[in-house]
Amino acid sequence: MKKPSLPETTLVYSSELGRICSGCGEAKASCLCSKKSAPAVGDGIVRIMRESKGRGGKTVTVIKGLPLEERELQKLAGELKRRCGTGGTTKDGVIEIQGDHRDLLLSELGKKGFMAKKAGG
Repeated sequence: MKKPSLPETTLVYSSELGRICSGCGEAKASCLCSKKSAPAVGDGIVRIMRESKGRGGKTVTVIKGLPLEERELQKLAGELKRRCGTGGTTKDGVIEIQGDHRDLLLSELGKKGFMAKKAGG
């Protein structure tokens, strides 16, 4: 009689590398799976808009439609935040800059070769 085979086990932690990705088998810090996010697909126009809804009355400038991967998006966000002299973040392929800096960001993105326009009110 044959023994039933046990399912193959996967390594989830190594004292040498730390947490291990179950998809690619690399350390989580150098994981290849999560870093393969496809750039946003759109019409090729970057839209710059001002929002304050749901932010306690605070105004933020939102930049959508940038065809960049997450790492490049974060680098660009850092450059734009320094240029505006304010804080901000990147969320789900969108850059948020604190305050109303639409005119400055429109010219900066134009200098970097992006086709950008103001959107919203």
